[in-house]
Amino acid sequence: MIFPPHCKCVGYAGNKPVGDQVYFLSQYLIHEVPEGYEILGVEVGEGIGMMRPVKQVSLIARADEVFQYPERVILHNRGDLILRAADTGRRCVIFTGIDEHKTFICDPDPGVLCTVHVYDVTPPRAHLAETIRSLEATGLFGELEIRFEYHIRDIRETGADVFPCRAGGFSRTIDSDPLAGGEQVAGCMTARQVLSECYGHDFPVIDVCPANAVDAEPFIARCCRAERSGLQDINGKHGVVVHWGSSPKYIADAVYELIYERKKQ
Repeated sequence: MIFPPHCKCVGYAGNKPVGDQVYFLSQYLIHEVPEGYEILGVEVGEGIGMMRPVKQVSLIARADEVFQYPERVILHNRGDLILRAADTGRRCVIFTGIDEHKTFICDPDPGVLCTVHVYDVTPPRAHLAETIRSLEATGLFGELEIRFEYHIRDIRETGADVFPCRAGGFSRTIDSDPLAGGEQVAGCMTARQVLSECYGHDFPVIDVCPANAVDAEPFIARCCRAERSGLQDINGKHGVVVHWGSSPKYIADAVYELIYERKKQ
């Protein structure tokens, strides 16, 4: 797969206002030809100016192998672009950014992407999963070349009698309703602690903690226990846990920490 590291490495060659010279950072050219566009690799010659002579040119993709993607995209979202390019079924795809810069991918290979497994629950809002989706859409994780696979459990499907809190829209919850003693509760370690302290005995609890549901790696999971936050192994899988109400920056930092650690291994 050829995917330039930055759009500044990609030049657009339509005409020759300064002759056979290119911008000094150019490594590739999107070259306009009568049949469409071809992709060229260029080696820039010596010089000190912004525009420099071309030392060598190589053909990377012919015009009949190149497809111009019709939508404007976020060029920094590299994982997204690799998947989009692969979906076209074409050997080489040119992308135009929302800022009109251009880049391309030749021989797209989704296999280079690392899949990060996201564990969360709903209702209420699956805060971790939705935050990651919104951050990913901005291209924030682009340089990591990752994709996310979401494992979001709907705790309504547990069939419990009592649920964690009123915020989820449930009719009977630990935080708002007195319990008789035999109810089946959808909860976690915190729920067990609250029930034990308030009632002095155990209740049958269906574990709905996202972190405890981990069965793939690398992972990022949500948990309401602050002391469980950070990089760790759960169920034999390596990943990172973030607190229930973590900020978008904290979540983004956790993803970066996880992937950087993985790349060092």
